[in-house]
Amino acid sequence: MIEIYTDGSCLDNPDGPGGWGVVIVKEGQVVEEMSGHDPSTTNNRMEITAVIRGLGRVKSGSDVNVNSDSEYVIKTMTLGWKRKANQDLWPELDAAVADHRVSWNWVRGHDGNEMNEMADQLANGAAHGDVVNRMLDGPAADETRSTQARLTHIDESGEARMVDVGDKDVTDRVAVARGRIVMKPETLRLIRENGLEKGDVLGVARTAAVMAAKKTHELIPLCHQIPLTQVAVDFDTSADDAIEIEATARASWKTGVEMEALTAASIAALTIYDMAKAVDRGMRIESIRVVKKSGGKSGDWEFE
Repeated sequence: MIEIYTDGSCLDNPDGPGGWGVVIVKEGQVVEEMSGHDPSTTNNRMEITAVIRGLGRVKSGSDVNVNSDSEYVIKTMTLGWKRKANQDLWPELDAAVADHRVSWNWVRGHDGNEMNEMADQLANGAAHGDVVNRMLDGPAADETRSTQARLTHIDESGEARMVDVGDKDVTDRVAVARGRIVMKPETLRLIRENGLEKGDVLGVARTAAVMAAKKTHELIPLCHQIPLTQVAVDFDTSADDAIEIEATARASWKTGVEMEALTAASIAALTIYDMAKAVDRGMRIESIRVVKKSGGKSGDWEFE
């Protein structure tokens, strides 16, 4: 079974710049990544295009499982939703499907599925004008080796390494990460009112997040030690059953601070869980991701 993960993106839906992304997985290994750009499009059009392009890269007659976070595509193909738009694309998709044995799987977006997140990043990057077309040919062993070789933390022999940033310029770096922890409404009420025995949950979580960000290089293998200039952590408790977490990391340095922001958001969530688990062991941490970064050679990036 070949797994295809697809996603589409439009920065100013409708009629804004868009992109599609595809990740093809065979025998548990990523064997191809693709993306494309459209200067004026819609989210749905990019979602359909991603599936067409993905199926087009698979050998005829293959067993294929299409994984998409687009209900529009999945339910149109499985439940017969009306095809009210994109009339030029549906026949092309039907033809691509007819050439394979296709099953369909809806994936909840930004819910921790690694391949879905990869397809999302490809689509979002393409919407910003970055296009990827990487295919890994050859037998499975060669596929694995080629996949590793393009990762910055893997050398040509497949060994893990620390990236040399000695020649990079020092620039102002900022990264913002977000996440949330879902809980019972009564648990959130206790946290708001400082009604838990352990005290100020959010105050402790903020302190833990800052401390953890400063130690990211000790927690994540091959991560550089970065002289952070600021770590800020904010909590939004306005929802009925969840706390939204936003962590911002800043530094003037040669490499980015995404890992520091992610670490801060993660540890903030874990600390909230630890402080409140006595009254609610069913709390759920989810959707931890980078939403914005700036600085460095790759410039600014923002999740739509």
